[in-house]
Amino acid sequence: MTTIQIILLLIIAAITGIGSVLDEGQTHRPLIACTLVGLVLGDLKTGIILGGTLELMALGWMNVGLAMAPDTAIASVISTILVITADQGIGEGIAVAVALAAAGQALTIFVRTITVFLIHRADKYAKDGNFKGIEIMHITAMAFQALRVMIPTLIVALISVSAVQAFLGNIPEVITKGLQVGGGIIVVVGYAMVINMMNIPYLKPFFYIGFLLAAFTDFNLVGFGALGLCLAFLYQQVMQKNQAQGAVAAAADNNMAVYDDDDLDA
Repeated sequence: MTTIQIILLLIIAAITGIGSVLDEGQTHRPLIACTLVGLVLGDLKTGIILGGTLELMALGWMNVGLAMAPDTAIASVISTILVITADQGIGEGIAVAVALAAAGQALTIFVRTITVFLIHRADKYAKDGNFKGIEIMHITAMAFQALRVMIPTLIVALISVSAVQAFLGNIPEVITKGLQVGGGIIVVVGYAMVINMMNIPYLKPFFYIGFLLAAFTDFNLVGFGALGLCLAFLYQQVMQKNQAQGAVAAAADNNMAVYDDDDLDA
């Protein structure tokens, strides 16, 4: 791994670490993080496949109240590095990602506990009207979140490929197979959540059309994406036309009502 690749990986790690608390850009999601890591390491295909698989698993990972979800940022970045550099399969990557997500969960709780001190300092600066101090506290808190992913990424990037392969090879098969099965179950839950989100009557025909085309044709994902985009534009144009016709009909009804009132007054 070259120096430029390590620097780029650290930048990606920082972005994903900050994104895991900002949530606005969703840069911590596996589909984005794994793809970027794969792009840097020269194996974009593996990054996309691993990211897509982990994304379906991570759909069910969310913070509920005080319950902290497994960390997708560390799991996505480091598992992709290990899979690509050690030439491992997607199954091994899923097994490693699940373990890393659990370890990252404890690490993010620790970092967020530290940032409580920064929040209290920001409150004090707010009372004093010190806007510069508030900005510094915000930037420092985000820096902690960035380092939370950058430091493990740097350690993994500096480890030799042979050491990584030896580590992954020493994982018992019962553990890797068990995590793969568990990951498959979580993927099913992710599919169910997506279908539940699409449980809207006027969107169901599109879902059924896609399912039938996938089952009885040889369309690839690029073809489905293009078809979905065309259907979306078509649906939007039809809806706009119907709304325009409805507005014209409503205006005509109002005009007729006005004429009828004038006739009654006469």
